Amino acid sequence: MIHRRLLLTLGMLAGVAGLGTAHAQATADYPNRPVKIIVPFPAGGTSDLMGRLIADELGKQLKQAFVVDNKGGAGGAIGTDAAAKAPADGYTLLLSGIGSNAVIHGFASPKPGYTESDFIHISQLAAGPNVLVVNPSFPAKTFKEFIAWVKANPGKFSYGQVTASSGHLTTEYLKQTAGLDMVGIPYKGGAPALNDVLANQIPGMFTNQDAVLPHVKAGKLRALVVTSAERNPLYPDVPTVAESGYPGFSAVSWTGLSAPKGTPKAIIEKLESAMVKAFAEPAARAKLEGNGFVVVASRSSDYTRFVNSEVDRWTKVIQTAGLKSE
Repeated sequence: MIHRRLLLTLGMLAGVAGLGTAHAQATADYPNRPVKIIVPFPAGGTSDLMGRLIADELGKQLKQAFVVDNKGGAGGAIGTDAAAKAPADGYTLLLSGIGSNAVIHGFASPKPGYTESDFIHISQLAAGPNVLVVNPSFPAKTFKEFIAWVKANPGKFSYGQVTASSGHLTTEYLKQTAGLDMVGIPYKGGAPALNDVLANQIPGMFTNQDAVLPHVKAGKLRALVVTSAERNPLYPDVPTVAESGYPGFSAVSWTGLSAPKGTPKAIIEKLESAMVKAFAEPAARAKLEGNGFVVVASRSSDYTRFVNSEVDRWTKVIQTAGLKSE
């Protein structure tokens, strides 16, 4: 009996060792089949383009196909939830971003089916500021003149507002920081709101830098301020909010690469290294910098700290403003 039990125990230990060896081998060979990157937004937008850029660059670095899977809906929550519940084997990744990985957690309801602890954040790809643009007919020529005008005319500045977008949250953040009374005009999307600014139906709005750059260059819109901590290279003459009397103010749209919690550390490190290396290349960086994005390509630990700080920042803004999601 003792001999039989010993043989059974040894057999079990051998099996466990075999599984461990197989797991280590699979990790060492990663990726040995195509990897899916869930982009939680429809095809054709900025997030989709960034997801495809990551897929192309990681494919070059790791000699395997990385394919984009667009799962749009609920402001990115549907695709992000699918990624959180995917097998933690490195073959399903997520294009993470400000909306679905930070802003969404600030609203009391509805709560998404995931938390940020359901992810390992691998690397922040890039960040871009919001830009306050106004129709050229608006009397303020500078941001300081804008602040003075709004304070002298409380409740009279109407801005385009896409609920829960980075532009909306940035506006609320500025209102709280500078003590401004402005009125949001709801829109279903950024394009209709921007069209109304161009047509002088509303005087202005905060929106992403890449969306308005052609109009600013053409003189159809006036850029008054950018919300990044430092000036944006494509808007060199446009000051930051921080340098204009509100130190510490920073609000950027950002994206990165994340994986489901439990993904092996060796795989995370391999992906992190590939991201850092890929976006150190001038050609890859140029594809983002040409649209006003600042390439970050951070380490996993830095991206994790950044995401956590963003959750805290936007939760405070949302709760202070009493905002509700649609």
